[in-house]
Amino acid sequence: MYGCNNRQEMPQGDITIVGLGPGSFKLLTMETWELLNSGRPLLLRTVQHPTVAEISSRGVEFATYDHIYQAGNSFEEIYEAIAADLIARAAGGEKIIYAVPGSPLVAERTVTLIRQKAAARDMDVKIIPAMSFLETLYSRLAIDPVSGITVIDSADIGTLPRDLGTALIITQVYSRQVASETKIALMELFPDDYQVTFVRNLSLPDEEVRVIPLYELDRQPVIDHLVSVFVPPQVVAQQSFALDPLVDVMARLRSPGGCLWDIEQTHTTLRRYIVEEVYEVLEAIDSCDSSGLCEELGDLLLQIVFHARIAEQCGEFTMQDVVNEVTAKMVRRHPHVFGDISVRDAAEVVVNWESIKKREKSHERHSVLDGVPRGLPSLMRAYKLQAKAAKVGFDWDNIGPVWEKIQEEAAELRQAALSGDSAAIAGELGDLLFAVVNLARFLHVEPETALNLTNNKFLNRFRFVEAQVGSRGGNWQEFSLEQLDEFWNEAKIKERKQ
Repeated sequence: MYGCNNRQEMPQGDITIVGLGPGSFKLLTMETWELLNSGRPLLLRTVQHPTVAEISSRGVEFATYDHIYQAGNSFEEIYEAIAADLIARAAGGEKIIYAVPGSPLVAERTVTLIRQKAAARDMDVKIIPAMSFLETLYSRLAIDPVSGITVIDSADIGTLPRDLGTALIITQVYSRQVASETKIALMELFPDDYQVTFVRNLSLPDEEVRVIPLYELDRQPVIDHLVSVFVPPQVVAQQSFALDPLVDVMARLRSPGGCLWDIEQTHTTLRRYIVEEVYEVLEAIDSCDSSGLCEELGDLLLQIVFHARIAEQCGEFTMQDVVNEVTAKMVRRHPHVFGDISVRDAAEVVVNWESIKKREKSHERHSVLDGVPRGLPSLMRAYKLQAKAAKVGFDWDNIGPVWEKIQEEAAELRQAALSGDSAAIAGELGDLLFAVVNLARFLHVEPETALNLTNNKFLNRFRFVEAQVGSRGGNWQEFSLEQLDEFWNEAKIKERKQ
């Protein structure tokens, strides 16, 4: 009949992938041996495997892809060529058995490529389970992989993270050059004399499992395609930061026969000291004084322990309660770390924190502005009050009206100053400062920090002026304001050059 296509489509073949095990013929599975001996076309990735000689001696015929290794420029190119050939054969109707060293799904790149290409063609690929060298290695080293093990090809050794916390198995350390490259990469993460295990010919009569220092890895007598390296995890000493010594000292000071001054203190009498210590911590931070910061943090911690001891003696809470409470809070408010929540950036972390905090405090707070301590420095308190009001929409949409508000408050302050009314002056000055804090908020600047920077700037410049006056006799009255201003400008110029 005209128009008919009488060609018959060739039935598509398939690929069955088997593993030759870690090396010993005895470790082949029965299913794999039956397939190898089935008479179906058998293709080996390489003849370079101890089991191959045994199956050949038993009359199994096969072909290999070793010729591709000779022609290829890179392993990826070689593996692509092998996978492409197998797919082409199967597409031509062949039912192929493809055999690889070890297990098909353990560090076998060709299998990955075959599966990808076969899926694109809707082609069947069957994988037969096999024993890899890993099972033998686990047995020889008496380790349980459940404890955590990272397995990596030597070609990817440079991708290891510096904070690797698991044991490490490196495969395909097939030459002295590769062993040297592996050694150099590992020395970035481990001491030069770190004890590693050199593994070769697993499951064979001449099996080698030897512990050696890392620097000797590339100095072994024989290094070939059956070499792997086991690197145990680094044991990190867990340093304890126990508060017990400090807590015990404070308990002694507050006990009968202790310090009379310490015994007399209350939460109220200690209030000013904890404020002072906070500001001394801030000063150490601003001065970039790490030694001073360490000392001041200790002083601040002492105040915390002091208050906790007073509370414990009153039957309120203990220092352990303080630690437990803040620990639970940190876990609770970091669900992206300790839970299953995902975040995109630090800004979303802050949003989540505030949301969780709001839920926790909902029963305690009746106003939007609740939760801003009255004892905060005024600039900081103003900033926080404005920020809270802004969260419910009580805010300008842009910075324009903020500038206008500052001009308005400055004019009102000027009028109050002309009136001589001290109460009005104080009120209008406060309004102006509040408006400037609002400007700082729109500019994403903390006013407390900004003013502190200016305070320090003034301090440094004034000390320079003071030094100039001192070097010329030290009598301030001998200098005009213009002369002092010149010293001030000189200090500014010197500051810019630093």
